[in-house]
Amino acid sequence: MELKKRNIKLALSVVGACFGAGLTVAAGAAVVGLGTGPAMAQDGEVRAATATLPPINDGLPMPGFDITAGDTALVITDPQNDFLSPDGVTWGVVGESITANGTVENLESLFAAAEKAGMPVFVSPHYYYEHDHKWHFEGTLETVMHQLGMFDRPTALDITGFEGSGADWLERYKPYINNGETVVTSPHKVYGPESNDLLLQLRKAGIDKVILGGMSSNLCTESHMRALVEAGFEVMVVTDATAGAITAHYDGYAASLTNFRMIASAVDNTENTVRAIEEAHAM
Repeated sequence: MELKKRNIKLALSVVGACFGAGLTVAAGAAVVGLGTGPAMAQDGEVRAATATLPPINDGLPMPGFDITAGDTALVITDPQNDFLSPDGVTWGVVGESITANGTVENLESLFAAAEKAGMPVFVSPHYYYEHDHKWHFEGTLETVMHQLGMFDRPTALDITGFEGSGADWLERYKPYINNGETVVTSPHKVYGPESNDLLLQLRKAGIDKVILGGMSSNLCTESHMRALVEAGFEVMVVTDATAGAITAHYDGYAASLTNFRMIASAVDNTENTVRAIEEAHAM
């Protein structure tokens, strides 16, 4: 029994040493920009990921993300009025985060860069039909969304009242979404793409890598990230092309930023991502 305890202790020590060494190597490694080449961190500089800046020497590995023409796509969740317009029903709780991150403008920059590069674009929208209001149970923010009438449409076959409604695209995005090239998937119903055809559409298009942005950060965007990773896609998140609800007691964006950093292959800002898209497509 004593020998067994010593062996277990030794094994744990070895694992701890190896893990610690791995973190040391990662922390001292170059911070690889998206398509911009190695950007060496200054000696002793440490920075956690923020909305507008990628992390430096934050103690976590940096797997990196290479944008490659043909198999990398832009995926945007919920680019809709109820989130992104000051007239939307959630602006009172998401407006602060959207404004601070420059989310509206940054999403447009991503749409424009992808269209110019010929990069595939997929939009995963959120719609609720009248029969969805008959659900027998809901989670916390599902309840809020249903009470507010977010993303409401009469039925899947009727777009009466859709134009300019909370469920409609933000006006400035329409040229990019309605261009005949962008794939608009069937709607997701809670937060993730498990209830729509996003994964199918990506696979059918030969996509292996996803650049992810959209609304709302700790709900639909994070849920899409998790589902995509679990389905075998390589994912990076554009941290200032999303935003979250901030209430008196909770900060949805801060919660999501931690999870983006810990789960995705990379996190970076819109400026760097646009530059990388251009370089990957020799623009």
